[in-house]
Amino acid sequence: MAATASNSRGSTGAGKNGKGGKSDKDAPPPLPAPLNVPVADSHTHLDMQGDTSVADALAKAASVGVTTVVQVGCDVAGSRWAAETAAAHDAVWATVALHPNEAPRIVHGDPDGWSRQGTRPAGGREALDAALAEIDSLAALPQVKGVGETGLDFFRTGPEGMEAQEYSFRRHIDIAKRHGKALVIHDREAHDDVLRVLAEEGAPEAVVFHCYSGDAAMAKVCADHGYYMSFAGNVTFKNAQPLRDALAVAPLDLILVETDAPFLTPAPYRGRPNAPYLIPVTLRAMAACKEIGEDELAAAVAANTARAFAY
Repeated sequence: MAATASNSRGSTGAGKNGKGGKSDKDAPPPLPAPLNVPVADSHTHLDMQGDTSVADALAKAASVGVTTVVQVGCDVAGSRWAAETAAAHDAVWATVALHPNEAPRIVHGDPDGWSRQGTRPAGGREALDAALAEIDSLAALPQVKGVGETGLDFFRTGPEGMEAQEYSFRRHIDIAKRHGKALVIHDREAHDDVLRVLAEEGAPEAVVFHCYSGDAAMAKVCADHGYYMSFAGNVTFKNAQPLRDALAVAPLDLILVETDAPFLTPAPYRGRPNAPYLIPVTLRAMAACKEIGEDELAAAVAANTARAFAY
């Protein structure tokens, strides 16, 4: 999940006709042309899709060639929901975790109610361990194919929360290794420390850098370690040349594509609600960056996603 709500749906205002309809910014983007080769959305949040049902979101995605989605957990309740949703829908696989920003909120409290759970008191390490124990239990389920999104986020969490974040990250790495599941990493302004902790703990067999945010030099480091790099709609943004440079050097067999919906909607729809059916927009931009055909890239990312998450 993106650590910013800059791509949120916003408030509904009057449309161009002034009759109170949805504005263009609130309206879902149109369906893109279908892909010839089916692919997976490697990271999405169907529980944040507003009034759209899971069945409708999956049908819309399938209509353009996005036939599999990985539903990602960010807290205990969301991880339970991810596992239940994956059990109920053949097109959905789940990951479970405490988001990096969730760990310090559990330990130190959330007086501002920033998360979806509202205001919470400080629970200390005991509460964090209890939450991690539930993630550990969920990770054993067969429909759960990954542990994440976990990692480090130094953009939103200050120094007082870093200890809880790193402790949680290390515990998630252990959970992923014990259950043989992919580790899905959220890395925001913490590249060196994420790589350090992975080296110190020993990485699981499959590591996915969700919404890859490093540069080309880091992409080479990830490639050397066999880490997957999942690119989201922000690779299409005008100011994202470092991401395109990283994509250009990333090996074809280590590239995934994701929406992180409802966040990070690709251009030209930036700022409007994102959803799995918009994967073709991002994938086509990625293919242009890699200077390969979209069918070749689609076939690669479909195989890579299945391999990374072992489905």
